[in-house]
Amino acid sequence: METRQLECFVAVAEELSFTRAARRLFAVQSTVSATIQALEAELGVKLFDRSTRRVALSPAGTVFLPEAKAALEAVDRAREVVADASAGLRGSLRVGTLTSVGDLDLPDLLGAFHRRYPLVELHVTVSITGSTGLAEDLRQGRLDVALLGLPESDLAGLDTKLIGSAPFVVVLPDGHRLGDRRSLTLADLSGESFVDNPRGFGNRVALDRAFEAIGTPRRVVVEVADLRAVPAYVAAGLGIAVVPDLRLLAGVRTIPLDEPGLTWPLTIATRGERPPRRTARLLLDLIDGEEFSIAIPVRP
Repeated sequence: METRQLECFVAVAEELSFTRAARRLFAVQSTVSATIQALEAELGVKLFDRSTRRVALSPAGTVFLPEAKAALEAVDRAREVVADASAGLRGSLRVGTLTSVGDLDLPDLLGAFHRRYPLVELHVTVSITGSTGLAEDLRQGRLDVALLGLPESDLAGLDTKLIGSAPFVVVLPDGHRLGDRRSLTLADLSGESFVDNPRGFGNRVALDRAFEAIGTPRRVVVEVADLRAVPAYVAAGLGIAVVPDLRLLAGVRTIPLDEPGLTWPLTIATRGERPPRRTARLLLDLIDGEEFSIAIPVRP
């Protein structure tokens, strides 16, 4: 059994498409299909149920998937150890981040990491599915480390470190009926239309639950992935917004949200089932070390 066979199997299992798996592996589809057929012949089982419309894992494929991932991770760790001993740290580091993290200078952090470990291949993914998607990518082994903005209850299966939290503020257009208030509560906002991030973003998850908890589900009429786009939609009168105070909102009126305990957490996370890869550990060490300070727009 070869690692390339395992890589093909994992790619098809995660994509549930030979076409998408081939694109992900920079290979032609016929090569991926032939590799899977050879692996199935070697194992003596069908790993996928195929039809003209869909590809699905067979029962054997389902139980084989975590073992294949574990084997690939073990091979990667072995390569890293040997390469580090001979010619400096090698390997890869897959980092997931949010579209907006305030003043956290992730490029500077990763630049410092690259200067220290130039042989490590960095792969940075900016999430368009929010923290929920990043957390799932961590659990499935598609990322090594990620920045998340999820409530603690949504971090099961991950090792996390809180690096700060930000309060929420209400964003209002000019002339709004609540514009003269010094602070607002969720109840004050009942009946309003909202501009917010899409479902799956950590701040959206927290706010949807908070509104449901007081019995006033809200209506989100505009969904944008980047907080910096919120002011334009609010200023156009399409709705109000409740967002983390990340100093990204220029040209609009913001009012503190007075809801004790409701804050936006920023955590850095790795997969919890097994120790992180060495490259991920070294990135965490760099964050913790005194040589690199992070300016985070957070409140204690």
